[in-house]
Amino acid sequence: MASTDERDTSPSASDPAGPDTGAPDGAGPGASLQAFAVQLRRMNGEINRLVHGFAARQGLHATDVQALAAILDSATPLTPGLLREHLGLTSGAVTACLDRLEGAGHIRRSRESADRRVVHVHYEPSARSTARSHFLPLAEATENTRSRFDDEELALVLRFLTDLNGELGAVRAPRR
Repeated sequence: MASTDERDTSPSASDPAGPDTGAPDGAGPGASLQAFAVQLRRMNGEINRLVHGFAARQGLHATDVQALAAILDSATPLTPGLLREHLGLTSGAVTACLDRLEGAGHIRRSRESADRRVVHVHYEPSARSTARSHFLPLAEATENTRSRFDDEELALVLRFLTDLNGELGAVRAPRR
């Protein structure tokens, strides 16, 4: 980590919401926080564009697609309560989201534990092909980009993204 004296304290470097020039101001170790912010916003915007398109084609909300991703990425079946915490929604909003996803055939709910009050949410295997075909351009763009990096660089990028997601996961938005 850079010492306080080494950090760029110019207004543009200290303001992650600074002007969106779209131009990175460095690709090496000296890349500013603003350059990262610009590129992360651009990536988020492009992914959101694809998510909104999928949601519209499926008659869903963008939040429903976020829920699908959380269900898909979870190592174990999620409960509505865990999904509520992950998405930062009310229990009623999660119920409505799960109702839409179940009605569209993307998920199923089950009571598999001894405690019949516990509901688990599962991604329907038959729905995966629909998502795969829609998000194929994202997978292709990712693979095209990955092919331009060696294994060591990819490991570093993956470590950065994993650490950033861990940090972001710890940040809680204030409730209304």
